[in-house]
Amino acid sequence: MFRNALEPWHLLILVAVVVLIFGSKKLPDTARALGKSMRILKSETRAMKDDASNAPRPGSEPAPESQTIPDPPADTPTTRTAPTDSPTARGD
Repeated sequence: MFRNALEPWHLLILVAVVVLIFGSKKLPDTARALGKSMRILKSETRAMKDDASNAPRPGSEPAPESQTIPDPPADTPTTRTAPTDSPTARGD
């Protein structure tokens, strides 16, 4: 069924449709943006692979102790007070 699915004339029709839809002025900018995106994607996947290969195996090191967040000092106010000289406090 899909023996000759992608013939050269299929590619020509596809290119013609793309040029008609996007216009010839936008195609270089679109191709440039696509190239930048591909470079960024490749560098990020390479960085993820490097991080994964440098990371220690699970179970080879003991898990770190859980840390607790200390309570705030007791002398800090917990509620806000309205200023007394504001126009809303006068009741005019």
